[in-house]
Amino acid sequence: MKIVSDAVRNDLARSTPLRIDLGSGRGRKAGYYALDRASVDEPVDIVADLNEPLDLLPDDSVGEVHTAHVLEHVTNLVGLMEELHRVVRPGGRIDIRVPHFSNPYHYSDPTHVRFFGAFSFYYFASEANQPRFRKVPSFYSKYRFVVEEVRITLLLRSSLEHLFFPRLQAFINRSDERRDMFERRLCRLFPADEILFSLRPDK
Repeated sequence: MKIVSDAVRNDLARSTPLRIDLGSGRGRKAGYYALDRASVDEPVDIVADLNEPLDLLPDDSVGEVHTAHVLEHVTNLVGLMEELHRVVRPGGRIDIRVPHFSNPYHYSDPTHVRFFGAFSFYYFASEANQPRFRKVPSFYSKYRFVVEEVRITLLLRSSLEHLFFPRLQAFINRSDERRDMFERRLCRLFPADEILFSLRPDK
């Protein structure tokens, strides 16, 4: 890991919470520091391999994390989640966008090492913070997060889908129970595109 940007070093020295675009790729999120592997195409502020510890970021040094279509490429996801728990301060926010497992376009990408469902990040939540009707194992890590929001976005390709699917999408996202029903009964007929999660570290 290497900190490239003087602005990042200055914020760390002043204990100013960082806002990090994790796996920024081409086109960083405005107002966030870009963290990615070294690239000649897009300059980054922090060079890091997400399968390795973020050892130059102190505990509780990050206020916000944004990551979009990155975690499906990470082999050591449990290790990365533990590092995010360490570096994100209490009350900090982690916004995650990942492919849904029913999306055929993402499923065919050979660089994807995993896929996500609406309950994937509850595996990092205590039982008390999981939906009452569906409890999942949380023994993979001792670090805990609170899942504050989950939203499934449907795959919209045709004009008819753009016309009618937003109502179905709104119906699905009204509760965890409906998202569970969608994944069990409907997602093969009406594939989802992606899922958005908002988490905060439970510490």
